[in-house]
Amino acid sequence: MSEQVKKRNPWRKGMLISVLVLAVVFAIIYWIVATDTFSDTKDRKAAYTVNAFDFLKEFKQDEKAASKKYGGKIIAVNGRVSAVEPADTTLNIKFTDSASGDYIIFAFQSQHVAEARTLKAGDSVSIKAAYSDYMHSEILDVYSITFQRSTLNK
Repeated sequence: MSEQVKKRNPWRKGMLISVLVLAVVFAIIYWIVATDTFSDTKDRKAAYTVNAFDFLKEFKQDEKAASKKYGGKIIAVNGRVSAVEPADTTLNIKFTDSASGDYIIFAFQSQHVAEARTLKAGDSVSIKAAYSDYMHSEILDVYSITFQRSTLNK
């Protein structure tokens, strides 16, 4: 009987060690992802400078090519503010095409919210931000582009 117990222990030890190693690996991966930070957009150079509505048109013409071109890049977008919308701890600035209802929305970094609050509808401005997503709402038939980590481009 003591031989049976000895034979089971190596298998159990191996499983226990494997589970512990996997738990440590997952903990390290989680920590890296959870503490990932981005450099301040204000300090980064824009890869492209575009007009807001020409930018929207480029996506409407060929979404795949535009997403590939701008994906993960910092873009300076020039346009006219149509709305300033507070949202939780941030502030969103919106450029809306009055003819189609299509819009671009910028979520400002927390350290730049104060300067964004100085903007009002009708102001012409340049905003530098990280391109995030392009969407089409079939219900509203409206196209939208979202940006993250926004700051005023001066």
